[in-house]
Amino acid sequence: MVAPAAQEIEPAAKDVEVKSISPYGVARSTVSGKPLDAEEIRKYEAWFKASMYLCLGMLYLRENPLLKEPLKVEHLKARLLGHWGSDAGQAFTWMHFNRLIKKYDLNALFVSGPGHGAPAVLSQSYLEGVYSEVYPDMAENEEGMRRFFKQFSFPGGVGSHATPETPGSIHEGGELGYSISHAFGTVFDNPSLITLTMVGDGEAETGPLATSWHSTKFLNPMTDGAVLPVLHLNGYKINNPTILARISHAELTALFVGYGWTPYFVEGSDMESMHQAMAATLEHCVLEIKKCQKQARDSKKAFRPRWPMIVLRSPKGWTGPRKIDSKLLEGFWRAHQIPIPDVASNPAHLKILEDWMKGYNADEAFGKDGKLIPELKALAPTGNARMSANPVGNGGLLRKPLDMPDFRKYALPNIEPGISNLGSMVNMAKFLRDIVAKNMTNFRVFGPDETESNKLGEIYKAGKKVWMGEYFEEDSDGGNLAMEGRVMEMLSEHTCEGWMEGYVLSGRHGLLNSYEPFIHIIDSMVNQHCKWIEKCNEVEWRVKVASLNILLTATVWRQDHNGFTHQDPGFLDVVANKSPEVVRIYLPPDGNTLLSVTDHCLRSTNYVNVIVADKQDHIQYLNMEEAIEHCTKGVGIWDWASNDQGEDPDVVMASCGDVPTHEALAATGLLRELLPQLKIRFVNVIDLFKLISSVDHPHGMSDKEWCSVFTQDRPIIFNFHSYPWLIHRLTYKRPGQLNLHVRGYKEKGNIDTPLELAIRNQTDRFSLAMDAIDRIPTLHNKASGVREKLLNMQIAAKTQAYENGIDPAYITAWRWPHPPKE
Repeated sequence: MVAPAAQEIEPAAKDVEVKSISPYGVARSTVSGKPLDAEEIRKYEAWFKASMYLCLGMLYLRENPLLKEPLKVEHLKARLLGHWGSDAGQAFTWMHFNRLIKKYDLNALFVSGPGHGAPAVLSQSYLEGVYSEVYPDMAENEEGMRRFFKQFSFPGGVGSHATPETPGSIHEGGELGYSISHAFGTVFDNPSLITLTMVGDGEAETGPLATSWHSTKFLNPMTDGAVLPVLHLNGYKINNPTILARISHAELTALFVGYGWTPYFVEGSDMESMHQAMAATLEHCVLEIKKCQKQARDSKKAFRPRWPMIVLRSPKGWTGPRKIDSKLLEGFWRAHQIPIPDVASNPAHLKILEDWMKGYNADEAFGKDGKLIPELKALAPTGNARMSANPVGNGGLLRKPLDMPDFRKYALPNIEPGISNLGSMVNMAKFLRDIVAKNMTNFRVFGPDETESNKLGEIYKAGKKVWMGEYFEEDSDGGNLAMEGRVMEMLSEHTCEGWMEGYVLSGRHGLLNSYEPFIHIIDSMVNQHCKWIEKCNEVEWRVKVASLNILLTATVWRQDHNGFTHQDPGFLDVVANKSPEVVRIYLPPDGNTLLSVTDHCLRSTNYVNVIVADKQDHIQYLNMEEAIEHCTKGVGIWDWASNDQGEDPDVVMASCGDVPTHEALAATGLLRELLPQLKIRFVNVIDLFKLISSVDHPHGMSDKEWCSVFTQDRPIIFNFHSYPWLIHRLTYKRPGQLNLHVRGYKEKGNIDTPLELAIRNQTDRFSLAMDAIDRIPTLHNKASGVREKLLNMQIAAKTQAYENGIDPAYITAWRWPHPPKE
């Protein structure tokens, strides 16, 4: 169906119903105007056709790149992979923004949201000359084009997303939903940048994308850049209609006005009128952005504009054949992936492909030698103004190390090992406060409404909450419209993580703090970032970026009061699955080790660092000097808690995590009191990956080191913060592995007291002590009475918890026993 040829849609702010939602016909647009003359339209049409030719070449060809000879099956790739559907709309938007980059000297980046939309991005990079500069073997000539085509979705080549090998890309789009949040991350504290962001209409159906539209409530026009989203409605996903492409203009307008945006529509398929409409609309949006920024910066008064965004409706697979063999292609879901999949076996379809490609007039655009002709090359910006060459897209080029205060100055002083009871997180917040104060333009703290709850409120003394929405007088102590906002809080883990990823990938630094049980919400986002970083390590021109730092608190063992739903430490399993080259997990047992670990993580690059530390007050163990030594080693024997000096231990009591360490020490104290003849070695693990063999992980211990700490023939009772089988997995094939007995969270919980929760999972002091007795072969039945006493103590403690609702004082007030004085 061809839509009416109306030239304009009523202004976006009005609730006007436009019945036709067809992508076909003469352009209909909110913004009127004809900024292009006939010669410019001719050139942009030629550029667009060259782009589409390159996209099809990437999907199909391995030989004969300029079709100088008739297309044959042997010129095709044996396996056809890639996507066509969104390429035209993305290339169309990119090339028209290039005009504005040149006209207004813009600093711009392109983020490609549609899944597998890389052909559009790669074609623009190649046409601008950036791709050949980065990869000289894919030069701007016939042989370079052949290699450029062949490498796409080909073994040894590049994938069909905008992968790390893609110049200018910070967003691969392997999982849909994060283009907007990533884009906003790039423009925070980047006042000159406009990030042009294509949002796929299938992507727009995801939860993360839906929440990310709210990012404007956190964008300060005084100090930040701007995101210009282009929602690309092309009608279909893989084989289903998309929701937003099938609702009226009135609904779409209401939706985006409700989100706080000003939507502008560009719709149609007629090329000449679409060129004018898109050029006029993009220019209007850029001028609106600059107007808002100028108002805020001249007045030095921040406000929240209703930022512009564009709804681009064009046919899926635009400019392809409308039908093949009476089956719809252009404008239908069949255009989503390889548009004609059987060209190798169907000569008639091979001919259709050849005619289609020749219709783009590549011989005119590239000439005989395969190089884009000068008049078309002149349409692109030059140097770093080209979006695929922007240094923001290779953020390590812009990264500066944080100005870090000396973490040792924040040490918890006068520590009595196992006796001092202090707040590790509250103290570490002072360190973060001063990091924020020293890095007010390149460090932010992100979190889903939990910074205060996580005992990090001290940060607000240096940097307030970022908030551009309405606020009341009573909110002024936490959030404001001033320039010093540094804390990004929104109750969407997806959006917070996406912001931080964009912020870090564009050259800055950040820390995400979250409740441990709900970090699973962003499992797949962290997966994607790990894969991105690992691939970046293989790309020579990619400069290292700051690590993605995640602080998990409100941990499983102190979620007793919130119940079973809040008890899940399994994020560590997710992270441990990733490449050892890019992930690190730290479980500092006390405040001084937490400081040391945090300092290390914030200084590191190209990692995903996970720090697990509870926010409540806890027993402290190490002074700062000891903490640094322990963190440097990653695992160590605590001599002050051991009594096996100079002898073989009867048992090794090991721990990893702050609460498990507390209980393991309490178990050690019970054993030393009730069975003083036992020789016990106490081991604490802070760097989880020290447990892996050095053959498999750069942080791992050799088997000799393992035996020197854990022995190879003595029982090891290992109290672990998370699920116990992770330790067994990490220690696979270690000497004496059968002697390793791990206790951890076993998916048992309710509204409990802390001790009762531990008892349910056999991580409490009594269970650990009894387990040790059961595992020490020299005891035989000599300790049966002691074991019975421990069991009675456990039953009594549990009974009191049921009776009184809290653990008995002798549990909560327990401290490490001093050895008897001689």
